[in-house]
Amino acid sequence: MDGVTVLLRLEGAALAVVSLLAYFWFGQSWWLFALLLLAPDLSMLGYLAGPRFGAWTYNAAHMTLPPLALAVAGSAFASPIVTAIAIIWLAHIGIDRALGYGLKRESGFRDTHLGRIGRD
Repeated sequence: MDGVTVLLRLEGAALAVVSLLAYFWFGQSWWLFALLLLAPDLSMLGYLAGPRFGAWTYNAAHMTLPPLALAVAGSAFASPIVTAIAIIWLAHIGIDRALGYGLKRESGFRDTHLGRIGRD
């Protein structure tokens, strides 16, 4: 693993930790957290339509921009549940990155911006 990959994985770990602290601070239900933590992985169903579409759907659900926008909306409209969902989503992304699951390349599910997942 090269230095850049280590930094990206550490950044993911930091995102996960900050998200967990934020969720704790907002005082939302940990049942909701457990229920929704893996929800973004439903985007993998896009791979049923092929690797190109699968990579697109997976990446759309695993970029930080959508949950950040959702967090802004939750804050702007004073909606604790929307903010909680955004934080859970960010925690999921951080955990994935820390574990080495990066954004997918169209060449296949195992090819990510953090390197290849698993053994060949």
